[in-house]
Amino acid sequence: MRKQKGFSLIELLIVVAIILIIAAIAIPNLLRSRIAANEAAAVGALRTLNTAEVTYQTTYPDLGYNCTITTLGPGNNTVSSTSAGLIDATLATGMKSGYTFNYPPPNSPFCLQTASGITITYAFGADPTTPGQTGQRYFCSDQSGEIKYHQTQSDALCLSNGKPL
Repeated sequence: MRKQKGFSLIELLIVVAIILIIAAIAIPNLLRSRIAANEAAAVGALRTLNTAEVTYQTTYPDLGYNCTITTLGPGNNTVSSTSAGLIDATLATGMKSGYTFNYPPPNSPFCLQTASGITITYAFGADPTTPGQTGQRYFCSDQSGEIKYHQTQSDALCLSNGKPL
């Protein structure tokens, strides 16, 4: 009698079924890990922006804080009040690690200026680019340096009733 080599169809189906079960368990965990990593990166970027704002205000006391993210970036590679070089070029675009970073417009309640033109407050938010896929929570921070989050939106709602990290 001849010996049979290889696997039977039933054995192959069992192996495929086991692989599918393992994938069904692993993929949701992988997606949750990616969201957690994006959220951690967004919080880190907000810390960087807070540090950059304080540095900008200290370097340019006659201007105060800054209310545009591009001004904090490298710009044309010469350090000035319009291209401070305090954050990397990727963050200066306003998008990083699945999050979009936004500042309120100048002279809004979150970017107040004195009569002499010195900006005395700042605020910014970090919104997931694709909610539910790149991140679950919305983050915000202001001149207090406290980073808060909210489940539905950043900016004014997060600043007024967000939960501190």
